[in-house]
Amino acid sequence: MLVVILLLPLRSVAQTRSLFNGKDLSGWHVDVPAMDNNSSVRTPFIVRNGLLVSLGEPNGHLITDASHQNYRLEVQYRFAGKPGNCGVLVHASTPRSLYKMFPKSIEVQMMHQNAGDFWCIVEDITVPEMEKRRGPKENWGITEGKERRVINLTDGSEKPLGEWNTMVVECLNDSVKVWVNNDLVNFGYNATARQGQIALQAEGAEVEFRKVELTPIRKLTEG
Repeated sequence: MLVVILLLPLRSVAQTRSLFNGKDLSGWHVDVPAMDNNSSVRTPFIVRNGLLVSLGEPNGHLITDASHQNYRLEVQYRFAGKPGNCGVLVHASTPRSLYKMFPKSIEVQMMHQNAGDFWCIVEDITVPEMEKRRGPKENWGITEGKERRVINLTDGSEKPLGEWNTMVVECLNDSVKVWVNNDLVNFGYNATARQGQIALQAEGAEVEFRKVELTPIRKLTEG
């Protein structure tokens, strides 16, 4: 049997589909705590000129209505003004599980110059050289006050500010791989979740998205 090591995202025979229709937020719902009891608070997620936009404030999440498993997600994004923070959450489930804000999930960081970091949000994942990239083992954890960040493999993969970045997140069984502009920037395994919703963050900075596409992985080899 010939074994091929895949350095690029896996290809699927399933059909790619957009999770954003370019017109409205159909298929998504907003979870922003500041909106709970104040009708004057505006949603931080809008559609503008055919782009999905996270305004950054108030903080919260835009979450898919549907749950997904075994897929490749491609997101094209850029910071519209000043650089800042944002993220893509995979395997999201119970809302507001961390700091009464973040859904239970594994975050793939989009923060400027840190794209591809993992953040463990009441879920966990393992990477090679774990202590080097997460810190002393006794500090690890998945809840408030614990070391939840897993540093990526490279911080040099992002485009200059104002240019579009392409992030690919591949979730297959208990593994998560991340590419930024075709560079493999993170790879984890033994994830404590294998399926869930997908979420985009509003976390202080305005971010524009022009592509949010999902390809189910249903068949990895042929013949």
